[in-house]
Amino acid sequence: MIRSLLFSNASSFKQVVSPLYMSAKHNHTMNRLKGKVAIVTASTEGIGFAIAKRLGDEGASVIVSSRKEANVNSAVSSLRKQGITVEGVVCHVGNKDQRKQLLETAVKKFGGLDILVSNAAVNPAIATTLETSEDAWDKIFDINLKCSWLLAKEAYPELLKRGGGNIVFVSSLTAYQPIFPLGPYGVSKTALLGLTKAIAGEVVHDNIRVNCVAPGIVDTKFASALTTAESAREQTLSIVPMRRLGKPEEIAGAVAFLVSDDSSYMTGETIVVAGGALAHL
Repeated sequence: MIRSLLFSNASSFKQVVSPLYMSAKHNHTMNRLKGKVAIVTASTEGIGFAIAKRLGDEGASVIVSSRKEANVNSAVSSLRKQGITVEGVVCHVGNKDQRKQLLETAVKKFGGLDILVSNAAVNPAIATTLETSEDAWDKIFDINLKCSWLLAKEAYPELLKRGGGNIVFVSSLTAYQPIFPLGPYGVSKTALLGLTKAIAGEVVHDNIRVNCVAPGIVDTKFASALTTAESAREQTLSIVPMRRLGKPEEIAGAVAFLVSDDSSYMTGETIVVAGGALAHL
């Protein structure tokens, strides 16, 4: 009798139960990072902005940064309108004083630091690897690799003060699979995989986890050289089984997982989010 009453109208039952289930699931996810403080570099647009938004949506207080003050102000305004606790700092990751300001803001505004996401990267050269100038090569490795190392090095004492935390480096599919004309860029991103493992093994007993995410070809301004022209877009997508560009939000979801307790048994690893594209060294 009870069973027949409950299921006499299956669609009505689904309409009542499904929203409750989804609401509970949503609330659990949104609270994963409650009380945490996160810095995300190069985070006023594209993948970085999506990461900052996702971490904020999940309860973290977030510090966004960019080289341009107008971009920082715009991102902060947008995130605050969405209910996210956020501060913004003008920061060129190659500038020691500005990196220091980034960390000091986390401490002064929010009391410390739990999460560092190193996302800043450049690719000033559109050329084959052997035709890339030495100046371009140096800039690529200075920003993409050295500054990631410096950020981790400088954030380390703050993470220790909080009893541990998470570092995530943003690498690239090109770390595994060279894509013309991103040869040197890809080599710098391959080095990030090694940096992830090296630091992870050294800080594991400090309750600090270090992981990496390798996005595939994502629909951002940064990837426009590969996606704007129809011929280039088709050639680029030929290596992606899903046959579409990634969304910044899809990368942000992987980062949120890596900095949450849902990945508590992971360190020194790289998650490839690339629509099924081959990713093996």
